Amino acid sequence: MINYDNYLNSTIRSVSPSGIRKFFDIANEMDDVISLSIGEPDFQTPWHIRDEGVKTLVKGKTWYSPNRGFADLLKEISQYYSRRFSLDYSPADQALVTVGGSEAIDLALRTLVNPGDEVIIPQPSFVCYNPLTVMAGGIPVVINTKNEDEFRLKAADLEAAITPKTKLLVLPFPNNPTGAIMEKRDLEEIAEVVKRHDLFVLSDEIYCELTYGGRNHVSIASIDGMYERTVVINGFSKSYAMTGWRLGYALGPAPVISQMTKLHQYGIMCAPTTAQYAAIEALRYGDRDVKHMRDEYDMRRRLVVDNFNDMGLSCFEPLGAFYVFPCIQSTGKTSEEFCTRLLLDKHVAVVPGTAFGSCGEGFIRVSYSYSLKHLKIALQRIREFIEEQ
Repeated sequence: MINYDNYLNSTIRSVSPSGIRKFFDIANEMDDVISLSIGEPDFQTPWHIRDEGVKTLVKGKTWYSPNRGFADLLKEISQYYSRRFSLDYSPADQALVTVGGSEAIDLALRTLVNPGDEVIIPQPSFVCYNPLTVMAGGIPVVINTKNEDEFRLKAADLEAAITPKTKLLVLPFPNNPTGAIMEKRDLEEIAEVVKRHDLFVLSDEIYCELTYGGRNHVSIASIDGMYERTVVINGFSKSYAMTGWRLGYALGPAPVISQMTKLHQYGIMCAPTTAQYAAIEALRYGDRDVKHMRDEYDMRRRLVVDNFNDMGLSCFEPLGAFYVFPCIQSTGKTSEEFCTRLLLDKHVAVVPGTAFGSCGEGFIRVSYSYSLKHLKIALQRIREFIEEQ
């Protein structure tokens, strides 16, 4: 009998599976389940974007692209960041197209982190930052953001977490799972700490187009002195409803992008060519699609927040992404217990806050990237569940 533990990488073995997928997988085995557990737009990729992808297949454009991506796509990405966020990146050496934003995060961490370097990760946050840091040989240092601060990262908390080993700050805003955002004044305070301690920043801006209440996304790279010490991560999954196309990108200083490209070159070769052609179309002609989807999400956001507060599950107003993070402490149940009972009793799947860090205890993540009909049925079932407790 082979003992496979003798062959498997001990670091990889030490990493736990995603807590998000646990409830999603259980829900898939049950009938009549309404899932609010996955952050996937219910919109189809806009037709003109799909059509462009189809046209390139019909024309036989199925060859490899250059490692960093097609020149036209790199140019469009650079122009997008210039017109939306007043940031100028050279498509020649400061941009890299990746297989989803997740690959870009992995490449950035493996490029910037040496064994033993500490990486500061605000939580609650998306599940990948901690394990990818560990797999890069780094040491995750968690900062627990707080409900009373609307889950924003505070400069004083960042200052307190820094040690001589600190190398990198992950800045995951707009935030998954809380929907929190960082406004310019917040980022200016964070930037002062980062510059004082000579740190680098990985800014995950995948939800940059999904902000509400008149707030526009501000990239920390646009703050004075931060452009040269920030790698920006973004992609097409959320803004353009292109999750299955698996296309992301990184922007940053040329020396960093050069090393990220080397990893990408040997591990991936290039991003899917059909998706790249579709993405060019999205950036050139997709602004109205983004606005339409954002307006729809905003309507759903207000519906969901109002319903949870009316149920007695207090919920701060999230101003970004497409998640709400209601507090369920009043029920007397842990996050895991609440989600398990809700799934078994009412066939509604949501995600325990603890999937995004231990400080998520007492909260649940609910995605409103679903249709109004879907949301209304789920909210009614959750209301019934609360009333029956």
